[in-house]
Amino acid sequence: MTARCDHVFSSSNLINEQVAPEQRKLALEHKATGNAAFTKKKFYEAASEFTKAIDQDPYDHVFYSNRSACYAALDQHSKACADARRCVELKPDFVKGYSRLGFALFKSGFFHDSIQAYNQGLVLDPKNLALMEGMGEAKLAQKKKIEEAKLAAKMNNATLDEYVIGIDLGTTYSCVSVWKDGEAHVLANAEGDRTTASWVSFTEAGRVVGDAAKRQAAINPKGTLFNIKRIIGRQFSECSKDLADMPFEVKEGPGGKPIICVEDPTRNNEKLEFAPEQISAMVLQKMKATAEGQLGCVITKAVITVPAYFNDAQRRQTKDAGAIAGLEVLRIINEPTAAALAYGLDKREGEDGESIKDQTVLVFDLGGGTFDVSLLHLQDGVFEVLGTSGDTHLGGEDFDADFVKYVLSKYPDADKIFNDDKSKRKLRTACEKAKRELSISQSTKLECFIGEHEVNMSITRDEFNKVNEVTFQRCLEAVKQVLKDTGKDKSAVNEIVLVGGSTRVPRVQEILTEYFDGKPLNKSVHPDEAVAYGAAVQGAILAGVRDKQTSKVLLMDVVPLSLGVECEGRHFAKVVNRNTSIPCKKKSEFTTVYDNQTEIDVRIFEGERMSTDGNHLLGEFQVTGLEKADQGVPKVDVTFEVNTNGLLTVTARDRVTGAEANVSLQHDRGRLTPEEIERMCAEAEAMREEDEMLQKQREIDGVMD
Repeated sequence: MTARCDHVFSSSNLINEQVAPEQRKLALEHKATGNAAFTKKKFYEAASEFTKAIDQDPYDHVFYSNRSACYAALDQHSKACADARRCVELKPDFVKGYSRLGFALFKSGFFHDSIQAYNQGLVLDPKNLALMEGMGEAKLAQKKKIEEAKLAAKMNNATLDEYVIGIDLGTTYSCVSVWKDGEAHVLANAEGDRTTASWVSFTEAGRVVGDAAKRQAAINPKGTLFNIKRIIGRQFSECSKDLADMPFEVKEGPGGKPIICVEDPTRNNEKLEFAPEQISAMVLQKMKATAEGQLGCVITKAVITVPAYFNDAQRRQTKDAGAIAGLEVLRIINEPTAAALAYGLDKREGEDGESIKDQTVLVFDLGGGTFDVSLLHLQDGVFEVLGTSGDTHLGGEDFDADFVKYVLSKYPDADKIFNDDKSKRKLRTACEKAKRELSISQSTKLECFIGEHEVNMSITRDEFNKVNEVTFQRCLEAVKQVLKDTGKDKSAVNEIVLVGGSTRVPRVQEILTEYFDGKPLNKSVHPDEAVAYGAAVQGAILAGVRDKQTSKVLLMDVVPLSLGVECEGRHFAKVVNRNTSIPCKKKSEFTTVYDNQTEIDVRIFEGERMSTDGNHLLGEFQVTGLEKADQGVPKVDVTFEVNTNGLLTVTARDRVTGAEANVSLQHDRGRLTPEEIERMCAEAEAMREEDEMLQKQREIDGVMD
């Protein structure tokens, strides 16, 4: 590939008011010196000068673009990628930035995402020959890589679908992994990152999934979709709080299900409608493509993780999302259980080589949008979940939301300043950035420009903690609940394992340490990767891998919420209590309410309220053909069976007549039918083909011009 990084550098016309005039003058002097050094191919010297320019003015996108070119010339491609990404973050409409990014990704071997970068540039400048040339070369390289990988797989007598990948489908970020050569490998995406933003954007270039979608959210708020995990498996009426923070349109669909509406620029702004499963499927397709690109083979099977506190409908619709993405979901596994696998796989033996006989581990999993706490017993490779608690609406997104409210309270004219979706997204992004910085510093600057208005305020860690203290304490309440449910004293906990990116917040760690009387927290697993790691282990087991690491691993998970039926007066009669080990099968006896009653309605709920009004309806069916008798005489056995995925089947049978009915909850409220899933699979494939045709047409148009 011909280097296109040695062209004349661009000039910057942006002046940030935070940079003093003398600093700006010095920065431009260093830039000029760097340009001259680059022309003479003195790349190290040039990179050093651009670094000095950035030190003086860190807000000028051109400085990062120029340094990216230096790093590319020096074959330091990860650094080149980082600078190019920073460049387009500062100025999303800077065409050359996407050229830099595409080139750096190409040289790194990430051909798929190199194509995407060039494509984003072509949206801004459709006739840019350098971008079209770069994209063409990246496509050829991608095709060659896949063909070589397929050939190597055949030579090794391997099948193209031999791997079962593990996917952590997160609210804000997702991660994919695979078991290979005796260990779990977390796979990097094309940008070199091991996590990918769970964002989808509809642009003139087609769908964009991942970090590229998140980066342009401020300029395309209504076309950029995120936080879908918070509404999947839920009714529209249950989502009002979440929908308030979503700039894109969500309406109530058939059966009270939320339907996402978005305009597609590639179809003359035709309004498209998607179920939450379809958007999640787009993220899963991205993870599938990442795995296929890294492994060089077709992937058809996966293990997908969900929050331990996900209800039945949320689990089923997540599995449906996998089907739409072209994946056979072999297992749904709880996120803290997966994280426990990541922690415990190397902990089966003590320092003396003897097996660890007994260890109680609390997994504290606080992510971007969900929170789980699980207590596990580890012994000789057996991972037994004793109990779980949590909140599917608690995470880093809530810290950000509280932070935004605090910032807005400091501006009397907030309604006038932050009066559109673009400005709100800019502020949200700035608050998220400040939150991350406060995890490593005691204070930081929160800054962004909203039109002509500058948001520039100092914020301390203590202020941030005070703003979010109520939310922090909610985390601790879940810890207390799981200990109460399992009858364990906090002194019985041997290890407190931190999982999830939001556990990096210092105050979260302080609260835990204080509660456990100064006990050190275990940070041995990667907070962003542990769940995907554990999913890969489970995938290996399901794939039949039997090596030293996986041969003796046994998972014993639990039911997160009680399951039962509705009785007279809307009373909730529990059949399976929460924290019951799965798989399980439980039976309870019920009878009639009226004399000569020949049929009985079975309404199935999950939850902890005494009344069904406060619990979640899973499904319902009717048993007919009961023997006529006085009330209370007929005996109907209702059997609940929960499989290893946490999915429920219910059967009811009259002891006298043998009348029987059952429901596997395959068509419960809000769930897609098999026909709908098949249709959505076809639509997803058609949309993918359309995206490819758009790219080809753009190349043809460019050549003709």
